[in-house]
Amino acid sequence: MKKFIICLFIGVSVTSCSDFLSLQPAHQINENIFYKTPKDFETALVGNYAGLQGLHNASIVNIGDLMTDNAEIQWTSPTVSETEFDEMNPTPSNDFLNTVWSTCFATIARSNNILSRLESVEMPDAQKKQFRGEALFLRAYGYFYLVRLFGNVPIVDVAFRGPGEIMNFDMSRKPVSEVYNVITSDLTEAATLLTGVTLPSKSQASTGAAKTLLGKVYLTTKQYDLAKTALKEVIDSKAYSLHPDYKKLFTNGNDELPESIFEIKYMSGNVGEGNQFSSIFTPARFDMAIFPGNMQGSGRVLPTPQVAKSYEKGDLRRPASIGDSVLLNTGKYEKEIYGLKFVDFTTGIVGDGGINFTALRYADVLLMYSEALNETNATVEALTYINMVRSRAGVPALAGLSKANLALALEKERQVELFLEGHRWFDLVRTGRLQTVMNKYFQDAGLSFTVADHETLMPIPLREIDINPNLGQNSGY
Repeated sequence: MKKFIICLFIGVSVTSCSDFLSLQPAHQINENIFYKTPKDFETALVGNYAGLQGLHNASIVNIGDLMTDNAEIQWTSPTVSETEFDEMNPTPSNDFLNTVWSTCFATIARSNNILSRLESVEMPDAQKKQFRGEALFLRAYGYFYLVRLFGNVPIVDVAFRGPGEIMNFDMSRKPVSEVYNVITSDLTEAATLLTGVTLPSKSQASTGAAKTLLGKVYLTTKQYDLAKTALKEVIDSKAYSLHPDYKKLFTNGNDELPESIFEIKYMSGNVGEGNQFSSIFTPARFDMAIFPGNMQGSGRVLPTPQVAKSYEKGDLRRPASIGDSVLLNTGKYEKEIYGLKFVDFTTGIVGDGGINFTALRYADVLLMYSEALNETNATVEALTYINMVRSRAGVPALAGLSKANLALALEKERQVELFLEGHRWFDLVRTGRLQTVMNKYFQDAGLSFTVADHETLMPIPLREIDINPNLGQNSGY
């Protein structure tokens, strides 16, 4: 139980980072002297946003892409955890699942600390509403990943003042429906509280971010009418638009583009603050004389030949997402495909990228809205929104599709539009197509792997069960 206490108390410890408010949060916060001024709450929120850097640097992409037909390992020395994802065989000891569990619950704990102390500090009402809205969004953000990956999870919606309170709290797993009730309640309130708030950065939660995530939640729970309402409000707000240059979404200077709704902020030149995608998405032996500090990629998450062939002729997203020729350290050019998104070629050091990760963007809103329309039998109208995304990509508009065929077209469109952004596995699970798609992929590739029924959920991390035996394990693990 001792380690679990530490995990829950992480809410009063924030990670150092450079942020949108030019604040430097302390490594350790003494809650007895903290949370006294509005600036303290700003600092606490900075730390909470910063905690998402590690979540998106590898874990979510490994789950969302490596565990699908999008990506594969071509590294000669992959970790056991990466191999498990590549072979669709995750175990309770998987390091990336440990990271997701601990990071998400740390985000939740930090949010609870902020929420519990807001009413005791004097500040303008508008500022208090903003802080509450941001904290609610972040708590929902953490829970949404947890419930989709692990199913039933503990609901912790209070801040703990001491070990005794933790010991007396019910840490058993709660039904998925109850977890989703917390998520939708938090996001609905966050969207209201953040309405009209002008924020300095898209790495902060906004009303648009809350409504976008709420729409994704409703799509996941198959509440399509509610999904349509939330997503249409984002569209009708006119706050976002498709950026005409798809490639620009994933290169230097991508922050604050009109397509971006919510970003994870990274900065090069600061230990622990750069993104890792130049290492993860480039092949082992990658050497283009642009990473003099470390000219070694890892080949940990590389595009599969299947996904490279999924793009239609003339699709502008293909050259913006997948590179072809690389100079290996043998001095010879070889044909080897690799990922381009979020790879910072300007830093000179692998694994220290300053390109923000766009966690929520407008193209996803349009595709989700199209899906929700199609699922409610408005297929003709749904074509309008998928075609907006296709038009930007330079591919022909779709027409005359049945409901079933549009569903398959949306599946493919999401694959190529959101490639290497951590969505594919969640999409296939949501639509009930994971086993069909992946088992065919493995068969076509001549591989003996299969996706079992229970593998639409991940195993509860073993170390968490060791700490809290009441968690139990998901079936099949």
